[in-house]
Amino acid sequence: MARSRKRRPTRPEAEDSLDRLLASWKRTEVRRGAEWTVQPVSAVQAQKEYTCPGCGRSVTPGTAHLVVWRADGVLGDAADLAARRHWHTHCWRIA
Repeated sequence: MARSRKRRPTRPEAEDSLDRLLASWKRTEVRRGAEWTVQPVSAVQAQKEYTCPGCGRSVTPGTAHLVVWRADGVLGDAADLAARRHWHTHCWRIA
């Protein structure tokens, strides 16, 4: 008689949970006299390819990076969010 094995529900890894928490952790930074909203994107969440405005190279899928948009734009929040850009973390740090 064959025994059936019940699968235990898989629990997310602690590292995965931390990545999810950090990925949604927005912050505000001031650069060159302007306020910017900066939101990290984990490697797991990075699904599409973007062009980094800092270096002009691709931010490839699976690469952790930052999404950045103006926090104090004169055209309003919707326009600022629509103008967001995906930066390599290093490129944003040195910009």
